[in-house]
Amino acid sequence: MGSFAQVFAEGDVITRTVALLLLAMSVAAWVLIFWKGWTLSRVRRDMARAVPAFWAAPGLDEAKTQLAAIDREQVLVPLLAAGLHSASAGTLEAAGQLESQLTRRLRDALHAVLAQLQYGQVLLASIGATAPFIGLFGTVWGIYHALLGISASGSISIDKVAGPVGEALVMTAAGLAVAIPAVLAYNLFGKWIGACEADLEGYAHDLREMLLERARASAERTRLH
Repeated sequence: MGSFAQVFAEGDVITRTVALLLLAMSVAAWVLIFWKGWTLSRVRRDMARAVPAFWAAPGLDEAKTQLAAIDREQVLVPLLAAGLHSASAGTLEAAGQLESQLTRRLRDALHAVLAQLQYGQVLLASIGATAPFIGLFGTVWGIYHALLGISASGSISIDKVAGPVGEALVMTAAGLAVAIPAVLAYNLFGKWIGACEADLEGYAHDLREMLLERARASAERTRLH
């Protein structure tokens, strides 16, 4: 950390800009890591409790109440709301078969929930992909700047070369220090999101089948009466 601060203090405008950019990327990555880690952990815990509680409820009203109480991040509630939504009369949506309406609404709700879960993944991927190269650019510029200073002094020795070049290499290390946590978090969160997506798709499929069966039973009772 002292070397990084020394490079910043002794560097020119470009070196300081690179250092500040790496610092900003590091802060953004760690804030996102802590926030997404906390959020996705809540989602996984809530889904493990909410889905069994939903299917164990004696009726749909009780199931809605159970889901609303457990689903703190609102990843399952939108799917149920989409399944229970009634199309407005006279619209193209209402003209389609019930199976198609349910599929469309549940698909759109699922995409919205997945977009919510994937929020921030692009930033983590971008930081992980670009931070090493930004640090490398800082190193190259620092070495160039250091060699110019040595050349201007008129004397070259291993001591005068090793110090500035070693300090410039700190920028590469800083870029890797920023990128590695971002890449690891991106991969871990991607695995968690993939598991959540599979559970959400299973819930949406089962919900669709249940709602279709209820609609058929209701239509049959109406026909008999």
